[in-house]
Amino acid sequence: MFDLVIKGGTVVIPEGASKVDVGIEGEKIATMGQGLSGRREVDATGLIVLPGAIDAHTHMELPVRGDRSSDDFLSGTIAAACGGVTMISDFSVGSAETSLPEEIEARKQAAKKAVIDYTMHGEVIGWHPGRESEFNEAIGLGVSTFKFYLAYSRSGRMSDDGVLYRAFTALAHYGGRAMVHAENDDIINALTDAFETNGELGILFLPRSRPALCEEEAITRAATIARHTGITLRIAHISSELGLNAASAARTAGARIIAETCPQYLLLDERVYAESNGHLFAATPPLRTEVDRRALWKGITSGAINLVATDHCPFTREQKRWTGSFLDLPYGLPGVETLLPLLYSEGVAKERFSLERLVELLSSGPAKALGIYPRKGAIMIGSDADLVLIDPRREFTITAEKLHMRTDFNPYEGRRVVGYPVMTLSRGRVVFENEQFCGEEGWGRFVPQAG
Repeated sequence: MFDLVIKGGTVVIPEGASKVDVGIEGEKIATMGQGLSGRREVDATGLIVLPGAIDAHTHMELPVRGDRSSDDFLSGTIAAACGGVTMISDFSVGSAETSLPEEIEARKQAAKKAVIDYTMHGEVIGWHPGRESEFNEAIGLGVSTFKFYLAYSRSGRMSDDGVLYRAFTALAHYGGRAMVHAENDDIINALTDAFETNGELGILFLPRSRPALCEEEAITRAATIARHTGITLRIAHISSELGLNAASAARTAGARIIAETCPQYLLLDERVYAESNGHLFAATPPLRTEVDRRALWKGITSGAINLVATDHCPFTREQKRWTGSFLDLPYGLPGVETLLPLLYSEGVAKERFSLERLVELLSSGPAKALGIYPRKGAIMIGSDADLVLIDPRREFTITAEKLHMRTDFNPYEGRRVVGYPVMTLSRGRVVFENEQFCGEEGWGRFVPQAG
């Protein structure tokens, strides 16, 4: 007699999909088989049982231009749970005045109100050679992935090539991993200055100020340094065909590359900037072309892309109020709650890829990238009982009003999806059921990453 049994569903395990019962004892998956009994039994007949999605790139309550992204760790993780996401990976808030361990400890405190489990990347800002020991200390605190910006020099966030080389060398020694926001800063600044001089500051100039060339060049440069230092490099939010080709070429040349893209780059393109509310779609990297979208879908189906995450960084309409210049906008889009429904509907339901590939993109792939597999990201005996039950027949129209993210704008407003979560379990506890969140503030735990 188990604490909870999920009965009769199509369960996607590493070996494939099969009809099997899942027995849960406490917070762990205890067994799988036929005819299991539990103190509570959930009839999953006709439903698909997946390992919970992991959104490996979010920005909750992120400080931006004297403001903050509109979801905090409570509202953002409630939204995540309602969308079938059972874990997020956020970021420490880097600063030249504080150390990586200090920033990680501060962010852990901020995240304590989360309703699902979480981990984080260390944001590297203002680091310089001589501070290598901070990486080792951070890894001891359970953070082994570190993010570097190759853009944003004018806000003090960029790491130059010398810093990348020294930091990557240290991380390779300590067993850490690197992650980059890959855009060429000099080209962006040159284009932005020219547009500003000419008064060309409408939202249509945002993508023109950050062309795909910037992504291609920065990926190639960071991957070359990664290859020579021996570090695993995760490339965040690949948005273009040029960027994906650069990542693939680096992998062929011997670099250990983890390629990430986001739903917005798969489903939206730069035509939205011509709409009356185009400024609300401001994000970096910007949305690209239809050609880029098709290339990214090919990367999804071919295996060139390892995981899909959202870069969830929501703002309200008021926070993104148009003042006449794309330079004055906070950049970012909401997405944590719609990650799984969109990928299931656009991928599995449209037969672009299989259920097993969906799990690779949203569960096992992120877990492996974070060094937390198979504790997370798999339906296996001994794994955390993080599960989501999807009704493949359930249709849902995405609207900001119906969702739980703390924003009055959604980039997929009015989009009809098929296949939607009906139950979410976090470490064996039902946190979403009957279209209602039923979890608890503070239930989420920090999950340390392996080095």
